[in-house]
Amino acid sequence: MTGTTLATRRATAVRPPARPRSKGRNRRILYWVATHAIAIALALMFLAPLVFMFLTAVMSGDETLTGSLWPHGWHWSNIGTALTTDHGVMLRWLFNTLVYAVLATAFMLVSSIPVAYALARFRFRGRKLAFVLVITTMMLPPQVTIVPMYILWARFHLTGTLWPLIIPMLFGDAFSIFLLRQFLVTIPAEYADAARVDGCGEFAAMLRVVLPMARPAIAAVALFQFFYAWNDYFGPLIYTKPDSWTLAVGLSTFRAAHHVEWNLTMAATLLTVLPVMVVFFLAQRVFIQGVTLTGVKG
Repeated sequence: MTGTTLATRRATAVRPPARPRSKGRNRRILYWVATHAIAIALALMFLAPLVFMFLTAVMSGDETLTGSLWPHGWHWSNIGTALTTDHGVMLRWLFNTLVYAVLATAFMLVSSIPVAYALARFRFRGRKLAFVLVITTMMLPPQVTIVPMYILWARFHLTGTLWPLIIPMLFGDAFSIFLLRQFLVTIPAEYADAARVDGCGEFAAMLRVVLPMARPAIAAVALFQFFYAWNDYFGPLIYTKPDSWTLAVGLSTFRAAHHVEWNLTMAATLLTVLPVMVVFFLAQRVFIQGVTLTGVKG
């Protein structure tokens, strides 16, 4: 009994003292910060304007002119004021932007997916030339074709509306066709062959077998098109009239009308940026997956 107690005491005396858990946790945190220091610095650089915009949007009108960086009172009513000022013109611009972005994205998917599938799967004479021509159209800036396109839409009496920006999406988008084609060539052809053996036609094989496997790429090009249409300034500025303005064009006139009221200007800007941020964070995983997997093969 005494020998056992003496051995236990010796073992206890030799055993090193346990390190506090807090020190180990702090070391892991410091190691993580040191490893991701560049990423953290870049994230802070990108977040700083958004934080400044949000803080200015909830300040009072007089406080925005003092140079204060932190609001002394949170004026959430500025967001409602920005929406309802000038007879609710922001709501009309928001509706026009949603119509433009949603319809342009839907039309682009309907027209670009079959073209990308044909360039990736079918073997026909001139296939490579057609793909090169699609890529070549990406090099033409819109300013080159704006004059003949405007004359064309004017003859159809569609200027002053958003239709000159939406209808061309029914003829495909070169950038979207390129990304979709690069993704589709990575999908083994055996899946479509097995669908044909089971009795599916080419269109059914594309719709039921290939497209479900290409969801990341489809989501990526859809988000690209949605963001482009949401932020488009040049197209609506050329084709639309004030009743059909989008947020990108309307925000510039809103800033000119309220150039001293920085809180309302920042509130209107926050309303413009917030929907895009929400859509991106909701689809972030599938968007990154589609972008990273595109172009692995082909």
